[in-house]
Amino acid sequence: MIAFMGAAQPADEPGRRPGAGAPPPTREPLRVLIVDDHPVFLDGLGLLLRSEPDLLVSEAADGAAAIEAAAATQPDVVVMDLDLPGLGGVEATRAIVRASPHIGVLVLTMFDDDESVFAAMRAGARGYLLKGSRRAEILQAVRAVAEGTALFGPTIARRLIEYFAQPRPAPGAEAFPELTEREREILDLIAQGVPNTGIAQRLYLSPKTVRNHVSNIFAKLQVSDRAQAIVRARRAGLGGDAR
Repeated sequence: MIAFMGAAQPADEPGRRPGAGAPPPTREPLRVLIVDDHPVFLDGLGLLLRSEPDLLVSEAADGAAAIEAAAATQPDVVVMDLDLPGLGGVEATRAIVRASPHIGVLVLTMFDDDESVFAAMRAGARGYLLKGSRRAEILQAVRAVAEGTALFGPTIARRLIEYFAQPRPAPGAEAFPELTEREREILDLIAQGVPNTGIAQRLYLSPKTVRNHVSNIFAKLQVSDRAQAIVRARRAGLGGDAR
């Protein structure tokens, strides 16, 4: 049993049934815009959502129409396919969220590859489901996204967990594959503006060892001084803790 705590209410009059005569609480319906270019799927999803009394549903068949409809009707949730004619779902999502950040976009698509998932997330989507999800999952996702919750289907959630569980390369590893892990560590400190003496203290190395590493770094990066090394390192994303 779940108990909900609310504001204290005045006591009922003696002899009066608790709550008698009190009007039931009302809630504004959720406005949902469906975007899909497949008429059969669009009709089926529309029927599902319209069967819920708290949902008001409108439709669009492509990305450009979705942007116009979202601007005009200001829905609470846009259920967005990614594979759309003309302007794609990712671009439409980005435009909608940029213009109206309060609108929640729930992607409902056949695409489950990492590129599609992360492109949609970067564009501002709050949820991602695959077509084939159960009716209850879709309804739950629509309401969750409307409330501001990020929600992903089980398959997508597993992909996200697997992606973030993978070991990430050290900062600068892709930009400077010729450097050893220790050299990248020292280059990162150089990019933060730490002098050789400070690097030696932080890494518990002798000043001579640090000087040797710095010389090797300069030679491998083909730079002549510390300033050039800092520029290259910061362009590659190193030195993030620089003050």
